[in-house]
Amino acid sequence: MMSGNYYRTGQLARLCGLTERTIRYYDELGLLKTKKKTRGGQRIYTDSDLVYIKRIIELKSLSFSLEEIKRIINLAGEDETGEKRRAVLLDNYKSKLREAEKKKKAAEEEIAQLDWHIRQLEKAGGSFKDCPGSLCSSCSFKENCSFKQS
Repeated sequence: MMSGNYYRTGQLARLCGLTERTIRYYDELGLLKTKKKTRGGQRIYTDSDLVYIKRIIELKSLSFSLEEIKRIINLAGEDETGEKRRAVLLDNYKSKLREAEKKKKAAEEEIAQLDWHIRQLEKAGGSFKDCPGSLCSSCSFKENCSFKQS
């Protein structure tokens, strides 16, 4: 007889902050290991499933797709030492980091543009109606302005 805690779908969902439908979906995708059912046909999950779901939630929060997560989980069958999964996770984490750094750079550029536009509008005052126009040659924002007239 196995020891440990057993959970029905609803219990497991509440523990993880997920919906029952999400738990069933993860099960359908093969992301959970337990195949136990009650006599009435309801799925019973174990502490091991709880750990796997928490890992799935963590990986999803780091922008891993369910397909990427499934590939990593499926490596367990051919990876007794865990080294293959470790290497794949490391590569994936590095890739996700590069993607996040690109997004950060793009966000920083967008912030700088928004800041520039805010400062431009705050300083424009009553002359805003003439922009672009006669004030372009003396505008302090002309080096960044895409509306300036030559």
